[in-house]
Amino acid sequence: MFAQHAMYRNTSRVLLLAVGLFVLASAAWAQVQSLDAHITPRVDPAFTASVTEGMPIPVLKPRPLRVDVNLVLVPVTVLDSFNRPVTDLPQQNFSLFEGGVPQKIQFFSREDAPMSVVLVLDFSGSMNNKIEYEREAVEQFFENANPEDDYTVIAVSDRPNLVAESSRSSDAIESKLASMEPKGTTSLFDSIYLGVAKLRMAGYKRRAMVIVSDGGDNHSRYNLKEIKHVLEESDVLTYSIGIFDDIPIPLIKTIEERMGRKWLDDVTSATGGRNIAADDRRKIPEIAALISRELRTQYILGYHPTDPNYDGKWRKITVKLTDTPAQMRAHFKAGYLAPGQ
Repeated sequence: MFAQHAMYRNTSRVLLLAVGLFVLASAAWAQVQSLDAHITPRVDPAFTASVTEGMPIPVLKPRPLRVDVNLVLVPVTVLDSFNRPVTDLPQQNFSLFEGGVPQKIQFFSREDAPMSVVLVLDFSGSMNNKIEYEREAVEQFFENANPEDDYTVIAVSDRPNLVAESSRSSDAIESKLASMEPKGTTSLFDSIYLGVAKLRMAGYKRRAMVIVSDGGDNHSRYNLKEIKHVLEESDVLTYSIGIFDDIPIPLIKTIEERMGRKWLDDVTSATGGRNIAADDRRKIPEIAALISRELRTQYILGYHPTDPNYDGKWRKITVKLTDTPAQMRAHFKAGYLAPGQ
């Protein structure tokens, strides 16, 4: 009898322990869930449908990418008067400010380290007469990039089409792109969002996105404001090649085509990158090579903010060049979102 009572007591303790662990796990899961998204995606079953031979695109569950408030890293590109990268400046030529307050640069690097890159390529119907230049642009980008870089490629059409993921085989990517034909509408903002989501799992700490498009969007769930917000919270340096043909009768342009230049300017400037317009489509490959070289010649400035508060507020960053020719200019991310409590 005593043995039976002991067995019952032990069983009860095990059950109570299991219940306690379940409650704690549920509470922890709820807390993790509460850290998710600022942006709630609209429900669109077509977006998660198969886009390439039965391969589904994962549901994009927004999650803010936060900067570690203890160390902020600021990628900086310096260009001369001919838009050529300047690669030999010492730390003494840089001054760094957060919210107008000088910050001590505690980390400085200008090494050509490998990075993870997402290429967002417009393959919508409007690219029919420009697609060969876009393919040449991809080839030139690869030729000027670090051989250790890895690539994710997203083709923009009615929905994002994941062409390659975390691949170092530029030949295989170019072969796939050569067999694809432009068609459909333009889901550019959705494709950018998917690119940021993929870079969250990137193999390298340095991450960049390069967009080749006319900037038009007429088929996305996400809008410009949402995409800018996601990019501002990310650590993804974004460049774009804006393809803007001069049409003899401007009135026949859609609002997406008319606003494309501004949209790409807004998207790239939010990250410290830039949009380079290709009003002459023959310059598209040349611009792609320039961007590829520019990504390899960045300076990285790191600092510990003098304001250590976890307030969830936007903090403006300013980088100034000192004791350099007046024609030199620096491109950098305008700020970051501090972690909240």
